[in-house]
Amino acid sequence: MIIRQFLHSEPVGISYLFGCGGRAAGAVVDPVGEIEPYLRAAEAAGMRILFVIDTHVHADHLSAGRQLAEAAGAAYVLGARAEVSFPFRGARDEEVLPLGNVAAKVLHTPGHTPEHICILVSDRTRADEPWFVLTGHTLMVGDLGRTELAVNAEQGAKDLFQSVGRLKALPDYVEVLPGAYAGSVCGRRLSGKPWSTIGFEKRYNEAFRIGEQAEFVSFMLAEIPPAPPEAAALRAANAGATAVAA
Repeated sequence: MIIRQFLHSEPVGISYLFGCGGRAAGAVVDPVGEIEPYLRAAEAAGMRILFVIDTHVHADHLSAGRQLAEAAGAAYVLGARAEVSFPFRGARDEEVLPLGNVAAKVLHTPGHTPEHICILVSDRTRADEPWFVLTGHTLMVGDLGRTELAVNAEQGAKDLFQSVGRLKALPDYVEVLPGAYAGSVCGRRLSGKPWSTIGFEKRYNEAFRIGEQAEFVSFMLAEIPPAPPEAAALRAANAGATAVAA
């Protein structure tokens, strides 16, 4: 298993390169900014980028996903429910993206957005059990992602409650690798620590530990952080509805 984490400050976010070094098969998740760092990191690790995955159609930054996929000759992956105006590989719930000895299982986790996916990763040279989950803006360290980008905030919170239930069912030792950390507008109580575990978040993440739907919905609808003023335009650009500014 090879994994590299890329921390971004403007905008605040986290990208990942991971995959199988032995089979030279890698994937990039939620790329931000210039594409060269991902290409260089993959080359240094001796991996070819086979998939570029955006966990959702982002509204807080311009995605570099399609540009990176084209440069790397990779498939550009979104959740199958994504509504965009360009061709992409639609990843279905429970689908496994093959990366040599590494298995990347797609989990459809709506709530932050209707098409949101998480990626549950196993290294079969170590064990068949999952090792970590790339959670995008569903589960972050200290909080869950905002819900107002769904059809409506209440329905988004109900969807998120079901998605949280799926993540809670994972073993406590599974590592949580989120798509954002403190400073992001996508959560309210985000930690500056850019990784955690399912077990730690069950104990200390106030939103994640709520077990009753009505209480959860009420909690998630309170104090929703305001969306960036350019959120709608960024989401439209990432969906291909408008031209991406240079």
